[in-house]
Amino acid sequence: MDDVRIDLITVDEAGELLTVRRAAFVTEAQLYGDPNLPALTQSLTELVADIERPDVVTLGAWSGHRLIGSIRVELEAERATLGRLAVVPDLQGQGIGTQLLMAVLQYLPEQTKEVWVFTGQDSKQNISMYAKHGYEHQYDQHTGDLTYAYLRRILGEGGDEDEEETVAG
Repeated sequence: MDDVRIDLITVDEAGELLTVRRAAFVTEAQLYGDPNLPALTQSLTELVADIERPDVVTLGAWSGHRLIGSIRVELEAERATLGRLAVVPDLQGQGIGTQLLMAVLQYLPEQTKEVWVFTGQDSKQNISMYAKHGYEHQYDQHTGDLTYAYLRRILGEGGDEDEEETVAG
């Protein structure tokens, strides 16, 4: 989609963000047979608190006035951890997730050396998208009934600066 605008999510948009995440993560819940995924059980109060955290950046993708996707980035020293990448179900597979993933680079502090992401081990499309953009599988972690795959991308290698110019342009 060419008419997508990516910008920071504000507290005023928290309700809309909660709706987008829940719609997007229903598919994951069905895949894993678990309706209690954190993205589905987070309350509006918890989401607002998360948006207000100084070490968290939450980006949204808009088409006109409609929020159609989002991604959350937690910043810690030289590391950023991506999570909750969500695209509304009717627009999945159209590159919005990739646009959000690439836009994150503009919001990382200069000292960030690596970006981590985790997703369900059985979420093959997600893992494939991350791998396509330079994320390499590092390890799996079992949490309750779920197994998460953790992938990492080292920044400063392979032309990240060119990608940032492309995203900004």
